[in-house]
Amino acid sequence: MLIGIDANEANVLSRVGISEYAYQILIKLHEFREAEKNDYSYTIYLKSSPLDHLPKETSWWKYKIVKLPKLWTQIGLPIHLATTRSKPDVFLTLTHYGPRFSKIPTIVSVMDLSYLHFPETFKKNDLYQLTKWTEYSVKKAKKVITISNSSKDDIIKYYKVSAEKVKVVHLGLKNLSMNAPSEKELSEFGVDKKFILFVGTLQPRKNIARLIEAFSMLPESLLSDYQLVIIGKKGWLYEEILSAPEKFNVTDKVVFLDYISDTELPNFYRKAEVFVLPSLYEGFGLPVLEAMRYGCPVLTSNVSSLPEAGGDAAQYFEPENVKDIKNTIEKVLTDKILREKMIERGREHYKKFTWEKAAKEVLGAIEEVAGT
Repeated sequence: MLIGIDANEANVLSRVGISEYAYQILIKLHEFREAEKNDYSYTIYLKSSPLDHLPKETSWWKYKIVKLPKLWTQIGLPIHLATTRSKPDVFLTLTHYGPRFSKIPTIVSVMDLSYLHFPETFKKNDLYQLTKWTEYSVKKAKKVITISNSSKDDIIKYYKVSAEKVKVVHLGLKNLSMNAPSEKELSEFGVDKKFILFVGTLQPRKNIARLIEAFSMLPESLLSDYQLVIIGKKGWLYEEILSAPEKFNVTDKVVFLDYISDTELPNFYRKAEVFVLPSLYEGFGLPVLEAMRYGCPVLTSNVSSLPEAGGDAAQYFEPENVKDIKNTIEKVLTDKILREKMIERGREHYKKFTWEKAAKEVLGAIEEVAGT
């Protein structure tokens, strides 16, 4: 069987979200074939030459550069697939958009429908593409892969497709080193007290402004001993987040860190008293599992996919209820027995989520569509 893959999301230097998903699935499919667990051949379709971190070509793993960067899935790729002699038996796209007009059985990957829940947080052109092109791709695809049952329910509801068409493949954990020594002391980052940790992009649906407000409401006996450390790059509409510490009179207690390397990040998880993810919506919420991996108690929202990610190892709150966020943080910070139970459960829970398992499930979807 010849499998075609749109792997453009994996062919980038800085990988987050769907780019990390695309990269990890691609690497694992290559590893399965290299270990001779199957005899499939692959053609990897890209807009530009593969970067060094992608697998090297072999007799069964080939790259095809289709040079039409604009409207690539709408024009360039479909024309190539229609005119090439060596057509894939199945086509997997590691993003929302499948090749338009292609007659090859296609599988698309849809992380979440945040653009439908929070359209105001997206740029106009991006919103149009996500809305219109995803709808077309989902309805035309033979199979849709998504990353949580919550997202599956959304896809069925909004795109009116059958439950059998949508397959949930839970994400694995990014390969952060468990034992790599930290290159810096946390004090070099401005962290010199016990701290509460947030990791994620600075954007409205992450609900960071409410987290800062909830932090400011903690009793003085706690507030005087803690910092709130917010790690993440600026996304969009982040001005309210950056101004929140001054608004709530905690400017000297909130630390914003734009970039932390994969070597340094585990040290923050290990040393944080709690990790808080107060998002209004998440396709899955990988930082929840990252925190559990390093023994950090997790507090997160009781909406979308987050209870699925956190299981019985996390504590939950209403993300639009600032008092509930504050009370949950205070409860976990002051209850040592509860914290220890959460840490113990978290260390077992995160082990359920691996990239090898995810890739096997993606390969199963390919085989199902191909009828093998």
